[in-house]
Amino acid sequence: MSDWVFVKKRTAADGEVWRSADGLLYKRTGGTDLRVEAEFEQVAAGMGYPVPMIVDNGVEDGRYFVIERAIGDLSLHDEALADARSSGRVSERVVRTAAVVSSQLLEAQARHPLRTVSWFEKAAFAADVFEENPDFDTPRVHEAVEQALNRMTGLPMVHGHLDYGLPNILRAGVIDWQHHGPVPLGYDVYPALDIVAFKGGGKGYGITPDQRTSYAAALDATTATLVGQRVSDYLGDFLLVKCFFFLALMRPSDPARPDKSIKWQYRRALFTMGLDQYESTGTIDTGAFPTLERFSTENR
Repeated sequence: MSDWVFVKKRTAADGEVWRSADGLLYKRTGGTDLRVEAEFEQVAAGMGYPVPMIVDNGVEDGRYFVIERAIGDLSLHDEALADARSSGRVSERVVRTAAVVSSQLLEAQARHPLRTVSWFEKAAFAADVFEENPDFDTPRVHEAVEQALNRMTGLPMVHGHLDYGLPNILRAGVIDWQHHGPVPLGYDVYPALDIVAFKGGGKGYGITPDQRTSYAAALDATTATLVGQRVSDYLGDFLLVKCFFFLALMRPSDPARPDKSIKWQYRRALFTMGLDQYESTGTIDTGAFPTLERFSTENR
């Protein structure tokens, strides 16, 4: 187990990811954040969550490490990219697989509900959003958030991923639980295809309205059995919180980086568009979001 191949730096965290020579194990290194994540994954595995099995963990050369069994080589994001390169569109296989894994997660979450707890501030990074965008810290925005939170009180609270999407979904489970925290049932999985639109079209593929509809319908079939309702009715509420999440920590600190500035302005525009839609219709149509390229051209 000493023969490890470097894979990449960890995303949004200190440390690296390594793969064993035979491809059966992954090793991640980091600090306290990784220890907390690993402890949660062990608890989640005991609750039936589709997560990698941890086979070893500890401290090595002054750094925490965790070794997990591989649950696949490609994320659904990687598969979607391959689809787009070969056929120009994401395959229905990717959408169906996402629905299967998401349903497995929903079932495990629903079996282990939490007491009602505060969750919005962490899931939305709301304090960061308002600090970087004080003009959004208004009664109008707070009223919309209050409306969404009041609606979601009808959903059970569960242990959530908070950063769920195709890059973290593999055919055999879900990885990267570093942002875990309490969420309403469905908050993780229902927006998983919609959040592609927040990336601005620069990730190499898009999701069609029909694909979003079929994905939500598959999840509704699961939640109808679990909690007796279609949780897709709350998708607009979930996406309002995602408008916060994707704006957080986007304000550039270096004024000499116009590329960073335009991305921040783009996410601000999506926030405003999402807020307008939510107030008008109670939902958010991410299919109406402009691409980053189009936004950049129109706002030069």
